[in-house]
Amino acid sequence: MKAFAQAKTPDAAVVERLSQTALYNALMRTTCVATQVAAGHAPNALPQRATANVNCRIVPGESAEDVQATLVRTLADPKIQVQLKPTPNPAGTNPPSPLTPQVMKPIEELTREMWSGLLTLPLMGAGATDSRYFRAAGIPMYGVSGIFGDINDVRAHGRDERVGVKELYDGQEFLYRLVKRYASSK
Repeated sequence: MKAFAQAKTPDAAVVERLSQTALYNALMRTTCVATQVAAGHAPNALPQRATANVNCRIVPGESAEDVQATLVRTLADPKIQVQLKPTPNPAGTNPPSPLTPQVMKPIEELTREMWSGLLTLPLMGAGATDSRYFRAAGIPMYGVSGIFGDINDVRAHGRDERVGVKELYDGQEFLYRLVKRYASSK
């Protein structure tokens, strides 16, 4: 991960290795998926038209227009229109919030206390949060949960989205203690 993050052009073997895990694969590149499709007006008639909503998670430094151009080029059919929907995401290409010692030290210390031997690593989330509005206004934002799960069993936004009971309570305790540390720091 460190080699990938620090390299201007990451080593192909590093990219291949990280790509084997779906979460890491999604964090390294822009991903797009058709989340809703609609066609036809009756079960026994050929559809006159079809539409698809394609949700893209765009990595920092890439624009929605770049992704649109890639989709048009990939589809390679002038009959298919690819239109950008207006989005309330003002974050654009704002730089990531700085990971200062003032921010990271309490997280690292508490992580060691609660989960001995666990390494604390910053991670870019593949989804969007309301923090994008603050970042667009120049206010640094951070997300910390303390909730652990199986990296190969991510069910976020699915019909069976879930968090383990123990993990939920551990995460709650972690956040409670972390807020107290931030509130008492000078």
